[in-house]
Amino acid sequence: MDPSSKEIVFEVADFKVYKDGQVERASSALDTVPAGFDADTGVTSRDVVIDAATGVAARLYLPTINAMTNKLPVVVFFHGGYFIVGSPWHPNYHHYVNSLAAGASVVAVSVDYRLAPEHLLPAAALNWVASGADTWLSDHGDLGRIFVVGVSAGANIAHNVAMAAGVIGLQASMAPTCIKGVVLLHPSFAAEEKMEAENKEFLRANRVRWEVIFPDAKGGLDDPRINPMAAAAPSLAKLPGERLLVCTASGDPRASRGRAYRDALQASGWRGKVQWFESENEGHCFFVPNHGGREAVKLMDRVVRFLAGL
Repeated sequence: MDPSSKEIVFEVADFKVYKDGQVERASSALDTVPAGFDADTGVTSRDVVIDAATGVAARLYLPTINAMTNKLPVVVFFHGGYFIVGSPWHPNYHHYVNSLAAGASVVAVSVDYRLAPEHLLPAAALNWVASGADTWLSDHGDLGRIFVVGVSAGANIAHNVAMAAGVIGLQASMAPTCIKGVVLLHPSFAAEEKMEAENKEFLRANRVRWEVIFPDAKGGLDDPRINPMAAAAPSLAKLPGERLLVCTASGDPRASRGRAYRDALQASGWRGKVQWFESENEGHCFFVPNHGGREAVKLMDRVVRFLAGL
């Protein structure tokens, strides 16, 4: 064996890529908890396969309902993790979506998208959800009120999934108007050109990470998957939905990009209402491992109110 094949070419906290292409994920990133009834929130969850051919799956969440409960909004949720780690069954994301489903009274679909770099593009489940393919969705979900929500890299995916629906539409029997809103929680946007508020070292690390995650990227950090304001990206005016909420944190080096996205959407001619919320003195995705903390509760309340139309 060539000793150089074990050379690490890219590494973050939970992930390594070796020169020979081998990928290693830390055991903590692979932790899982089973679906089932959550006594703290009254939410029941179960796992489903969306596409047997690709292996794309999801965890569905159903809050407590009774005979008088009207059909509930549906949230399609994309977890974070640099595009390369994480899953709906990771304890942190499972507990977060339990809380979201209970607090907002929504049917949630947490997507187990295929991870990079083994899979260059995550598979979207929006068509599957909008078709009401599962009985929880058809019986309890209002498929005319779908919200696309993502965290960090999952927020990038949420934006791109929603944009695809706005540009090319969903399946013939469905209209993108079923998407009522989009929530981007600490999106991991970047660009080749440095913003004044950005740290040079963070931008360099982002560039290296992107080269490993998506080696086919055109334009480096100006690939539309990471820079929705790039020249090659579709017009933000095509984003479906009536409302969008962008959430940032003052201690997150990505915050300036989130604010720039908000401003670009407002300037694009998009006809929806853009909302923004920033958590003070917190870092990137602080609310996932500590979703019961004071600032995390404030953020959850803001998301819940947005989903309720407030």
